[in-house]
Amino acid sequence: MKKILLFSFTLFAIALVHAQQNGAKLPALDKSPMDMVYYPVNYPILKIQDKITQPLISRVIYSRPQKANRIVFGELVEYGQVWRLGANEATEIEFFQNVRIANKNIPKGKYTLFAIVNPDKWTLILNKETDVWGAFKYDEKKDVVRTTVPVQKLPESADAFSIVFEKVTSGVNLVFAWDDVKVAMPFTFTDIK
Repeated sequence: MKKILLFSFTLFAIALVHAQQNGAKLPALDKSPMDMVYYPVNYPILKIQDKITQPLISRVIYSRPQKANRIVFGELVEYGQVWRLGANEATEIEFFQNVRIANKNIPKGKYTLFAIVNPDKWTLILNKETDVWGAFKYDEKKDVVRTTVPVQKLPESADAFSIVFEKVTSGVNLVFAWDDVKVAMPFTFTDIK
């Protein structure tokens, strides 16, 4: 095992030196790093620990912009405009089984999440166009479902935009939080008996 690790490290070091000699530069650290959340929460960790009690339902991949002393809602994220729910690439959600959002059955698959933010409510949008940067080419005709949810105030300001899954009696809330606000998109499972 030690020989394999040493060999792998040596190959990596050679490749890195070769890339540097040929002018290839490693990218700088992104100011809005990409993150991923699962439902069930911590699914990959539970999987390697053999502690899975229910199947994988959903995964969200998103970039986490920072507040960085800016006014977020109303300025950085304009009210009434479509927002990608994060930074860089538009946020994507994948359902590994059918779910129900706003009384609509959503087939398993990959979707993009957008929002129209207002001071008292957000319209959360599930769209079938994936692998897009920002909301520049957002196409309302590709919306799968829209749901309007109330804005809640956070007790403490969140500097980094965050997405988490929260288990509730009726299913799951997908919670979006940033600055001093949060919203929750409820969904239920249609495949689990």
